[in-house]
Amino acid sequence: MKKKNGLKWQIPFLLLLVVGTVWILRKQAPYQTDQGLVFGTMYKITYQSKENLKAEIEAELQRVDRSLSPFNKASVITRINDNTDMQTDSLFDYVYRLARQVSEETHGAFDITVAPLVNAWGFGFKNASQVDSATIDSLRQFVGYDKVKLENGRIVKSDPRTMLDCSAIAKGFGVDCVARLLDRKGIRNYMVDIGGELVMKGENAQMKPWRIGINKPIDDSLAVNQELQTVLQVSGVGLATSGNYRNFYYKDGKKYAHTIDPRTGYPIQHNILSATVIADNCAKADAYATAFMVLGLDSAKAVCHAHPELDAYFIYSKDDGKTDIYYTEGMEKYIAR
Repeated sequence: MKKKNGLKWQIPFLLLLVVGTVWILRKQAPYQTDQGLVFGTMYKITYQSKENLKAEIEAELQRVDRSLSPFNKASVITRINDNTDMQTDSLFDYVYRLARQVSEETHGAFDITVAPLVNAWGFGFKNASQVDSATIDSLRQFVGYDKVKLENGRIVKSDPRTMLDCSAIAKGFGVDCVARLLDRKGIRNYMVDIGGELVMKGENAQMKPWRIGINKPIDDSLAVNQELQTVLQVSGVGLATSGNYRNFYYKDGKKYAHTIDPRTGYPIQHNILSATVIADNCAKADAYATAFMVLGLDSAKAVCHAHPELDAYFIYSKDDGKTDIYYTEGMEKYIAR
């Protein structure tokens, strides 16, 4: 009897010792936080590592910028838009192929040739023009993902006026590139955030799962509103949110949102106020979030049904003006309780 009682006392002590040892080992590596500007927005990256990796992180982000930023005059995409005969790079090729795939699966709701229309409405990388129906009809002649193709490492255009803009996928791709860097470094706990597009893995500094809030879609061009619609608890996936409640302007009493429908040439007027997408990588989540904003709720639901590997959370406006939510069955496991 004495031996059994002794064993009962030793088991919880050993468990406490193991837990304490694991906790001490984990605490040996501090959590680092690096932040700055990239792609015209803020990035914030938190990761557990004895070594500060900001220089390597920014080098990775600059690789993406040199390939995909239309604001960088020397980037691959800028030179393509200038009709320079040149070889693309592996980053551009990957993003182009993914963008084309999403374009085909959303019937053109996502389209990286939308640049001339985005610029015309004042949301792009060139000065806005005077917009009227004649302007839009003229621009639509050379907008369409089927008007460009990638052949032997070169972009071939059917019209030299066609221009590319990867803004709706490049941030997510940048997140993926940094996440892969951290993975290569053997880092198991991190959060990569570029302008609200995210990949989170493992646990935060409090040894709890990472959580991210979805903002209520209240018109807020200064980004001061922090009211949350819900909170998600995610790890090991890419997450992106698209909405028209921050990037917009009013002209002659009418609101113009930054999401342009490539098929019509006009800013969207659908009932979706924000779309949050979870996918196996952030670039894909980024592209689909934009596509869903263009499609509207019913068509977005149909795409989700056809692609069960995607999970989505929609905030939308009902006919009576009140807001409501819809989310896919798979999103249920990410909603924090």
